[in-house]
Order: sequence, then C-alpha cells, then structure tokens
Amino acid sequence: MAQTENFLDLPLEEVLGDRFGRYSKYIIQERALPDARDGLKPVQRRILYAMNEEKNTHDKPFRKSAKTVGTVIGNYHPHGDSSVYEAMVRLSQDWKVRSSLVEMHGNNGSIDGDPPAAMRYTEARLSSIASEMLRDIEKETVDFIPNFDDTITEPVVLPAKFPNLLVNGSTGISAGYATDIPPHNLAEVIDAVIMKIDNPSVTVDKLMEVMSGPDFPTGGIIQGVDGIRKAYETGKGKVVVRGRAAVEDIRGGRQQIVIDEIPYDVNKATMVKKMDELHIDRKVEGIAEVRDETDRTGLRVVIELKKAADSEGILNYLYKNTDLQVTYNFNMVAIQDKTPKQLSLPQILDSYIAHQKEIVTKQTAFDLNKAKARAHIVEGLIKAVSILDKLIATIRASQDKQDAKKRIIANYGFTEAQAEAIVTLQLYRLTNTDVTSLEQEAEELKKRISAWETLLSSENKLLQHIKKELRQLKKSFADERRTIIEEDIEELTFNIEVTVASEDVVVSTTKDGYVKRTSIRSYGASNGEDPGIKEEDYLVGLFELNTTDHILLFTNKGKYIYLPIHELPDIRWKDIGQHISNLVSIGKDERIIQSLPVRTFENGQYLVFFTRNGMVKRSELALYKAQRYSKALIALNLKGDDEVIDVFQTSGTSDVFIASNKGFGLWYHESEISVVGQRAAGVKAIKLKDDEYVVNGQVFDELSEPSIVVVTQRGAAKRMKLKEFEKSSRGNRGLIMLRELKTKAHRLKGFYLINENDTIYFQTKNGNNHRLFPLELSVSDRYSNGSFVIDSDNQGEVTEVWKEPIYYKPFDDE
Repeated sequence: MAQTENFLDLPLEEVLGDRFGRYSKYIIQERALPDARDGLKPVQRRILYAMNEEKNTHDKPFRKSAKTVGTVIGNYHPHGDSSVYEAMVRLSQDWKVRSSLVEMHGNNGSIDGDPPAAMRYTEARLSSIASEMLRDIEKETVDFIPNFDDTITEPVVLPAKFPNLLVNGSTGISAGYATDIPPHNLAEVIDAVIMKIDNPSVTVDKLMEVMSGPDFPTGGIIQGVDGIRKAYETGKGKVVVRGRAAVEDIRGGRQQIVIDEIPYDVNKATMVKKMDELHIDRKVEGIAEVRDETDRTGLRVVIELKKAADSEGILNYLYKNTDLQVTYNFNMVAIQDKTPKQLSLPQILDSYIAHQKEIVTKQTAFDLNKAKARAHIVEGLIKAVSILDKLIATIRASQDKQDAKKRIIANYGFTEAQAEAIVTLQLYRLTNTDVTSLEQEAEELKKRISAWETLLSSENKLLQHIKKELRQLKKSFADERRTIIEEDIEELTFNIEVTVASEDVVVSTTKDGYVKRTSIRSYGASNGEDPGIKEEDYLVGLFELNTTDHILLFTNKGKYIYLPIHELPDIRWKDIGQHISNLVSIGKDERIIQSLPVRTFENGQYLVFFTRNGMVKRSELALYKAQRYSKALIALNLKGDDEVIDVFQTSGTSDVFIASNKGFGLWYHESEISVVGQRAAGVKAIKLKDDEYVVNGQVFDELSEPSIVVVTQRGAAKRMKLKEFEKSSRGNRGLIMLRELKTKAHRLKGFYLINENDTIYFQTKNGNNHRLFPLELSVSDRYSNGSFVIDSDNQGEVTEVWKEPIYYKPFDDE
C-alpha cells in the first residue's frame, strides 16, 4: 500500500514570520534579558541553582568548573558548554560585576580581554553573597517548573535577598530589545529600597540623595548628573565615564600621566595600544612613552611626557580620542510579568519590593506550617509520656506497627501524625528530662507560631521584616563607593600644539589650486629659483607660516577651503605640489583667487569680498573657523553669473578702492560696508553701467599712500598717486581713471595698489607672459592713458593681469 504524505503548502513569509516570531519570543524571555525581580538571565539562574543543589557553596571546598558546567547542561540548560562556562566566568570577574556571585580559582580572564583558562583547569564555588540570592529557596518561596526533559524541576526566579539587578547590572542583546543596566553600590541600593518601602511615592530626586548613581567595579568618574536623573526617570539616559588620571612630576623637570582606573567595560590592552598608536603616528605631540605597569598591586598605565609638554592638553586629547573616556548609555530593559519593559528606577524598586513581599510571605507560611505540624507532634509526645506504661502495653499487644498505630488512635485519641511519631520513638527518649525539653520546645514553637501569624496578618510587619533583612545584608556585605560622580560633563579643550609639532614652513598656493608646504631648508636651497609650477599657472600666495597655523583659500565661485597647515603635503620647493582636490572636493571650473593665512580666528578681524558684478561684503573672520572641512564651504552667496574677484583681511579701519573695466575708480572707508553673516550676499559696492564690471577691489591702510597702477587691454600701463582721487561714498559712480577715446578705447584689465617691491605680470592673447615693474613708470594724472608697454597689434591684447606675491612672514610681529 502506497504511503500517503501530508504536505502543507504555505507562503514563505507566513512560515518565516511564525518561526522568527517564536524564536524572538524565546530569546527575549529565555536568554538575553534579565528578570526584573532577581536580575538574572536564565543561564545565570541555572548556574547558581545547580551549584547550590550540588552543595558547591562558599563554606565548602572549590570544585572543578567542568563538573558544574556538565550539571547545568545535563539538568537545566541544553546549550553549548562554552556559553554556560562564559556566563559562569563573567559572574566571577570582579571588573565586570560589582558583587561577584561566583568565586573562581585559576585564570578567569583579565581586564585586557584575555580569555579564561579552559573549564577543566579552573575551580569554582558560590560566593557568600550568592547564597543570599538562593536563601530559603527550599521553603517553597518561588515557583518551580519542569526542566527541559521533565526529569526534575528548576526555579522560575530566585528568592534574591538583595536587589541584584541594580547591584550587578546587566547587559544583553535580543531580538528588538537590548539592555544596559550599570552596576550600583549595594549599600546605596538597599537604602533606596528602604526609602521606597517607607514612602512609595518618593521622587527620583529624593532617591538620588541616597543612591547617587552607578558604582562601577572599575571605579572611574561619571560626569553628568542630569543624564543619571533622566535614566532613573525614564529608563534611558546618557553619561560620560572617564578613567581616573593624575599628572605627576618626574626627574628632569618632566611630567607623566598616571592612570589607575579606567572606564567600565573598556579593554585596557586595546586602550593602551590606541594611546601608543597616537604617539607613534604623531597624532599627538609631547608623549615620550606609553607603558602598562599593571601588576598584582593594581592597575597602572603611565604616559611619560617630553619636556615642556602640555600635560593638561594631552590628557584632554586622550580623553577625547581614546577609551580613557567613553559614553555610557543607560537602557534599563528587563522582563517584568513575562514581558520586556523599559523600567525607571522607581519601577525596578517596586518590582523588587513586590518580589520580596511574595518571598517573605511564602517563606513565613512555610515556616508556620512546619512549626504547627511540629507543635502538634510535640503535644502528642508530651501526652504520650504521661500515659507511657499504658502505651507500651498497647504497643506490645499489637501485631505490627500499623496495628499499634490503629490501637493508639482508637484507645487514647491521638491523631495519625502523633501516632506515627509515638511508634517511631526511640526508647532512650523516654527519660524524665525529655518531658522538660519537650515542654520547652512546645513553648518555643508557640512563640514562633504567634510571631509568624502576626507577620502574615500585618503588611506593615512584613515590610519591617524585609527592611530588617536588608539592613543585615548591608551590614554584612556593604563596601565603599568606588566611582566618583561629577555634576557636569567637562568640555574638552586643547591647543593645536598638542596634536601638531610646531615647525616653521613655507606655504605656497597657485591660481589653478596647487598647494604645498615646503621646509625652510628646501626653500633656502633653491637660491631664489621659481617654484615647481605648471605653465600658465602662477602663485597667489607665498608665506612663511607655522604648522599650527591655518590658511583660507577663496575661489571665484564664492567658496572657501579651510586648511590646517600641518595637513598640507610636505613637498620640495622644485616640485609642483598637490592639487587641492586631493584634500577637499572642489568644482572643476573653480580657481583660487586669494589665500589668507590665519593664526587665530579672533574677534575684531574682518573679511572683505569684492565681486565682478559690483557687490562688496564684509563679515567677521571668526565665522569662517570650520570644524568640518572635507569640502569647500560657502564664503558668500553669489547671484546669477557673479564671481568673486578678490578677498582681503582687515581690522575694520581700512579704506577700499574699486575699479571698473570702463576706468571708473571709487574710494571710500571700510566702515560704510555693513557687517553681515557668513552666507549673506553683501551690498552694492559701485554704480555700474551696461557692459561694465569690476576689474578689482583693493584694501589699504588709511595712513599709507599707495600708488595706483592700471593695465589696459591695449597694453598700456600707468601709475597714479592716491591724492589724484577724492574719498567718496559706497555705491557711487566714482572718478574716471582713463581718457575716453572714440576708437579703440582703453579698457582696464588689471588694477592694483602697489608698494615699492611689487611686480606686475600680464599675459597676452598669444600666450606670452610679460613682467612690469610699476615703480619704473612715471606718475600720470587721471586723464591720461599711460604709456604702452607692449605692442598689442603684434603681441595680442592683454587677457590677464596679476601681482606676484611677495614672500613674507605674516605673524612675525607676534
């Protein structure tokens, strides 16, 4: 007969959804999250229970870990041995848990992340405080369920005589839920529980008077009380945890930073390696050596500094860039009523108090029933002693034990339980003194029964009993707080000198966007030769700066590039340099029109921008300090096809001079340009007519008397004195600088204010470059067209004019 097979034809989504749903429920409830009552995950609870069942307690000798792991796997937890052993080891690691629940002999790992020895080498037993987690479990205080193969039972939760969830914290990741509860100080948590018992509506602020915050086993410093408060109120919050470090003076006038506590859950070896890498990669200057001097006496990491190093700045840099300071995120999720919940501190305390009320009630009821049963037996034994001879005669006349019991019950009115006790009584107990001890026991039992009945009938008495037990625990196990709590999160600041070796260098930038820094030695060895540069490119800036300075490069498209000098490529003077696009992203048709060195972005300094379509803008330099500079940033907003033609740095007391291509020049004071924000467009600089545009704008000091040089498209150049012009106001037409011709009129191509050493270059249509020494030109008035310096009919018209930058030290006076 053919076998019939049953297949279910189901959509894949339905099957996957169902299976994953079941799996999620399992790992949420039965694996990764702790119970709100005893603060344990199932594997931890099973380890503690198995060790307790095997009498592997703190008052007995240590036992091989492998034996315990075998028991846990065989009886309660049918999973991999490594996961069970790892959970067991974690319970013994005093840098992970505040109160170790397991004591271990042998290598149980280290704060450096070293693995523990294999379980066949280590030995373990329950710690004395772990016994408090299990105390009275035999008194029917908690529910038991069948284990995975229905052969024995295991507890659903432990009695947990101390608030383990808060004391040891918990961390875990399940499906859709994660938990991060930090460890706390036992004494403080107990005080908080007692305060909550006394005043159920107590506020978080009040609770924080006795329980100020987490207390990590590794000590350290917590910053941000507001973050703790938020976490206690909502279950979610963020604090900063930093190691404890001190600066010490050592021989030779040098200093060292000594770290003796690190943040919780930080791998020390990884942290030290990162510090050493920062030192080797020269990311931080001033470190001579990083040493891990940790030994059996305690944790100690030493960072030896070079002479005259900024110890405070280096320490702040380490806080910011290594795990010497980390952010701890509270995420207090636990299983309450078989459901994962984000719990506030009051909710966790309430959950624990409700659990203890239930435990103490069941424990008392168990003790009471046991005492009542014993009192009943004792009462029977006392009565039996008084009629002993009759009883002996009755028993002797009986056929067997069962018959004896029946006769005793029938003849003398004893109960079944009393009759059982009488017939099993040993002869030596039938002495005179025994009656006395039985009467004493009866009296003692009477008192105990009365006390337990009172306890069960009064909630107030029950709570008093819980408080008394907690105080006793506090007395036995409390220790000093290890973690310091500070109100505010410190702002970490350090000078650039901490991260950069201070060195003077030559910095050059070109119109086409080639930028480099060159050592003074390489520049000096060139004997005044031109730098490595592409044809048709030219320098727009040449400075002697320090590696701790910055340079701002401005493009014709209204963008600027912020570059710390130390990040520029170090390239020989004779080599071309690196294109700016290798450092930051920049548009294809953008060119560099100005480079300004900056040492400090202090107030009182301004940037003045001139645009081709006659706009001028003035903004504070401080606005251009950038935190992120991986791309070109907006320097000002340009409208339509407008372009930036020049940028200057001023101190607010300069004059400006603007020239148009039709030969109009306008001079006024910088103060007429209102100060606007970084992205603003600016204001009208000069009145322009159709087909007219600004050739250039210049800035000069009021006290100086610069010469004005113009170059026209026909190859004419002329020099004028500033006094030829009158100072005017912003937005005016300005004064004429050229004589208007009816045919082949001169149009401005270049305009500069020049000093005695300045050199002007210009390029003609045929691609030739020409040099002009402006001070060799005779002084002309405003109404002349100057003198021809080239023959434009042969050479072609002038297409571009620029001033050669002079090598100088902008901050030499500081």
